[in-house]
Amino acid sequence: MPPPDAQGRGVSAWRHHGLRLALLLLLSALALQLFFLLRILLMLGVDPQSTSFQRSEIWRLVVERQEVLWSQSWMDYAQTSDHLKRAVIASEDAGFVEHSGVEWDAIEKAWERNERAESRAEQLNAVREQRAARAAAQGRAAPAAPKPVQPKVVGGSTISQQLAKNLFLSGERTALRKGQELLITFMLELCLSKQRILEIYLNNVEWGEGIFGAQAAARHYFRIDAARLAPAQAARLAVMLPAPKRFEKRPGSAYVSGRAATVMARMGSVELP
Repeated sequence: MPPPDAQGRGVSAWRHHGLRLALLLLLSALALQLFFLLRILLMLGVDPQSTSFQRSEIWRLVVERQEVLWSQSWMDYAQTSDHLKRAVIASEDAGFVEHSGVEWDAIEKAWERNERAESRAEQLNAVREQRAARAAAQGRAAPAAPKPVQPKVVGGSTISQQLAKNLFLSGERTALRKGQELLITFMLELCLSKQRILEIYLNNVEWGEGIFGAQAAARHYFRIDAARLAPAQAARLAVMLPAPKRFEKRPGSAYVSGRAATVMARMGSVELP
């Protein structure tokens, strides 16, 4: 057994190493935030060439299809149809002009809905497992195992939050990632105007597989420039945003048409930045 003074020195050394590690982690976190802040400040005058989400999509297309079919063309804020701006705000973030980046009530409601959805999915999966177990106990062949029920997760993110995630972060759903998203959102709101935030968002958001930005979407779906989008066309594009890869297969579906009519009814009251 080592003498008491040796034990004391060992504990002191561990504390010293622990403090150094904690300081290193803190400095790394601060350096990361400074990196994000500098990137955002650069956007005051320089249009971002790509986003984290876009780069991950390019990699996915290369791996899955061995090719990258890509359509994107920058369109300045003044050149983009006001109908599209109003439609996107009406559909995605009605309080965009007023809030400071986050709608806390919307996040709370989305959290509650997701909790209920996860609970229902767990119950359905448990029922399926019980049925399979009973079939096995009775000597009957169990049916082919279906895919586990996945909860339908909804978001309560503002346009600023969506932009923060798309620009810099991954799609994983963790508390740490959400916290980082909030910090970047506040940086965006602090450094950039609402107009600039909406401009960058409209030029980088996904509107289908390999289709990014308003100009590419307008050309793909309507064969016109984003400046010439009519209210009904703008509303249809706005409705597609939550699930563009799904809606691009049936852009004229009854759901898209009905939802677009609702968005059109709201567009007249939307204030533009």
